[in-house]
Amino acid sequence: MTGPVRLVVVDDHTLFRRGLIALLSGEPGFEVVGEAADAGEALRRVRELQPDLILLDNHLPGATGVAALAGLKEAAPAARVLMLTVSEDEEDLAAALRGGAQGYVLKTIEGEALADAIRRTVRGESVVSPEMTGKLVRAFRAIEDAPAAGPARDPIEALSPREREILGCIARGDSNKTIGRTLGIAETTVKIHVQHILRKLNLSSRVQAAVYLAGRAPQESTDS
Repeated sequence: MTGPVRLVVVDDHTLFRRGLIALLSGEPGFEVVGEAADAGEALRRVRELQPDLILLDNHLPGATGVAALAGLKEAAPAARVLMLTVSEDEEDLAAALRGGAQGYVLKTIEGEALADAIRRTVRGESVVSPEMTGKLVRAFRAIEDAPAAGPARDPIEALSPREREILGCIARGDSNKTIGRTLGIAETTVKIHVQHILRKLNLSSRVQAAVYLAGRAPQESTDS
């Protein structure tokens, strides 16, 4: 990415939002281009500004951040969404990942760690607060249970050996560039593989893919 990372901050608490904007504006390589206090305002600002990343609280007046995810992603398809919330509830985590958020961090995060999480999210990495990692598998179970599509063959069987290899890299949080360097293939080729993986597994984000593999870890280890 050339130029600063363009951010829109969405939080209904004015003092927290302004403090967050001041903090991020002082970080090199960041530009806060907009702010919003509710989902409706966020949708308008995001559609107008087309940011690189939306920093989104979940507890908003009217519609929650999770409920607003689909509209925000439609309004700015290229924007990544990083949830910044007080909730450590695994159901909120599952709903955010199911809705397409690329990351989920808690408001207890330190300023430097938040800046790093934003940079990693923009690079395409999966970012979840350390406090929430133990809940990833349970969140995955919630994602799995939601569609109730009936019995089917294991979706991972549809992946090619190369796609399974890349899925393992995604689970480690590797970016497309890092995966390309590791496997000796072009970054654009990695991107295409990732799209195929998400489609075959019926997932919508890299975070969901990482959670998917985490949920399979015990049985996967016996296969290889």
